Amino acid sequence: MTIAITGATGNIGGSVARALAADGTPFRMVVRDASRAPELPGADVAVATYADADAARAAFAGVEVLFLVSGAEARDRLDQHRTVIRAAADAGVRHVVYTSFQGAAADATFTLGRDHFWTEQAIRDTSMAHTFLRDSFYLDFVEDLVGEDGVIRGPADDGAMAAVARADVARVVTAVLREPARHLDRTYDLTGPAAITLEQAAAVVSGVRGRPVSYHRESLEEAYASRQRWQPEPWQADAWVSTYTAIADGSLAKVSGDVERVTGRPPMTLRQVLEARGA
Repeated sequence: MTIAITGATGNIGGSVARALAADGTPFRMVVRDASRAPELPGADVAVATYADADAARAAFAGVEVLFLVSGAEARDRLDQHRTVIRAAADAGVRHVVYTSFQGAAADATFTLGRDHFWTEQAIRDTSMAHTFLRDSFYLDFVEDLVGEDGVIRGPADDGAMAAVARADVARVVTAVLREPARHLDRTYDLTGPAAITLEQAAAVVSGVRGRPVSYHRESLEEAYASRQRWQPEPWQADAWVSTYTAIADGSLAKVSGDVERVTGRPPMTLRQVLEARGA
């Protein structure tokens, strides 16, 4: 079995690559820039972008199982995904493991969740088998929501999210790639152990970091206005704001036991993620 991993220069893909290398599992890293690929035993490197069908087909030649990390946020991300999926199918890939999003749907409140839904559909429309890993928001990102004034601002109201640690997602991916036949045509919801509100998240960050952190409930109008200082394109502003409205409407409140079912280990809490991250 030949495995290919995309995103090996990033958090999740890099963790998966290191875990497979530690096992002695041979695999191929498909990266945009070969100079940034980690040097790992048993791994070779191919260069391709999701938008370059010819390069992707060449990179996937001989590959049976492909771990496809969702592309960077972009206006044309869905088009890029469709291109790389067609390239994988043309190259003879038999099984795609894809990092999707919890609650992926054509009308998902979190606007980028719609891209994930249509990406799943593009994979289903091929002859390739699939494993969809529908991640919630990342617990690792919670601290990054805190402004310089120690305040998390957003229109999340009192909604909760079952956010998951990147490390737990990487552990699930690694388990799936070690025994892909056990996970054919399965969809897993990857969440943390509990759904937490942003007020609760702020309290945890405050307690671990030893500084005041609070949560301010913005209106939609306030949310769009406060983000204009970064001059986002409209699609990006919608994505940022809908991060919070998806929490508000309960889209991300469902807690799943899939992380533990696949890995045999309970998922990490926000406190554990912050403590592992260090100061």
